[in-house]
Amino acid sequence: MRNQSVNRSIDWLTLFLYITLVSMGWMTIYSASLPVEGASVFDFSQNYGRQMIFIFLSIPLIFILLFIDAKIFERLSFVFYGLGILLLLGLFVFGVTKKGQTNWYQFGGFGFQPSEFVKTATALLLAKYLSYSQINLKLWKHQLIAFAIIGLPVLLIQMQPDTGSALIFLSLVFVLNREGLPSWYLIAGATAIGLFFAALLFNPLYIIIIFTVLAILHFLNNRKISRNPFVYLFVLAVVAGFVYSVNFVYNEVLEPHQKDRIDVLIGEEVDMKKEGYNLNQSMIAIGSGGLLGKGYLEGTQTKGGFVPEQHTDYIFTTVGEEWGFVGVVVVILLFVSLFLRIIYLAENQKTKFSRVYGYCVATYLFIHFFVNIAMLVKLFPTIGVPLPFFSYGGSSLWAFTIMLFIFIKLDANKVNEW
Repeated sequence: MRNQSVNRSIDWLTLFLYITLVSMGWMTIYSASLPVEGASVFDFSQNYGRQMIFIFLSIPLIFILLFIDAKIFERLSFVFYGLGILLLLGLFVFGVTKKGQTNWYQFGGFGFQPSEFVKTATALLLAKYLSYSQINLKLWKHQLIAFAIIGLPVLLIQMQPDTGSALIFLSLVFVLNREGLPSWYLIAGATAIGLFFAALLFNPLYIIIIFTVLAILHFLNNRKISRNPFVYLFVLAVVAGFVYSVNFVYNEVLEPHQKDRIDVLIGEEVDMKKEGYNLNQSMIAIGSGGLLGKGYLEGTQTKGGFVPEQHTDYIFTTVGEEWGFVGVVVVILLFVSLFLRIIYLAENQKTKFSRVYGYCVATYLFIHFFVNIAMLVKLFPTIGVPLPFFSYGGSSLWAFTIMLFIFIKLDANKVNEW
């Protein structure tokens, strides 16, 4: 059966949100690039000029995605994933090292970061695997395969090392939970994160005592599942081992810059001219915007170049300074509207493949959005995660565009998926 007319079936609200966010992103990059007075908007030697090229090159890419057969994405999901893994492996031979991370290919003046595109390939293969009718994520063997699909790129990316990108892939556990993965995985993960930071702030013995008391209370009040004391003892032993290993991991395993970022997050005293500088300047810039902001192109922190990497990881500081609280709320509402729209469309898909892929897209975009903004206001360690459609970079923009428009195409084709 032929695909429906794109004009009749495309979700125009999602397209509108995409265009709006990309346009606002370019405006913000233009401001954060410190354009000199009288400089041309079409100066392609500047970041804003290059970003304009990236945006225009996205247009033919979008048309290709919208007019090819939607079935290709499912049929060739394993091929896309395999190519992605080969690109990640190739970095160890042909990759270029930037800021201690070997995660780029360099072709003349053009850089290419494969991990951005492997996110989509992983989502496609995961959706393909979970769409098989016999898959049950309550079974160990099916869980292991799903975790392996996610874990292989995580391992290769972490070896670069690129913790920020690796973290994004791990967020797909939320999609697995939506598709039947037991919730105790999420509970265990959240508990481990909480225990890690608690062990850095408090005496591990106190944590073990509190955890033991909670375990005893749970044991005495448990009426729904078997009260096997050995299960509780095993959990306590695991918790104790984990808590007492935190200091070793922190001091012997983590890199100095990773420890510095954690110190900033937990409020340890740091040198604001060194490891605490970026965060301090970003908070000053955001706070200085007030209610309505200083006005577009009028941000003193932005014009003064006080915030490093302001056109990439710290792009949201320009929004806060120049557009103020009102502007920040508008941008956040646009992003939230996009997330909710994707989730709504995902729930209304006719096939499990399209639904799972839609949830992967929503998860990826939300985690990027949340982590990028949270790290600017001291709610998350600084790990170098771009803000979708706002941060400068061709790899980032094209990867997010491909990711989103594959789903738009799948949604446009859902009538043919009965």
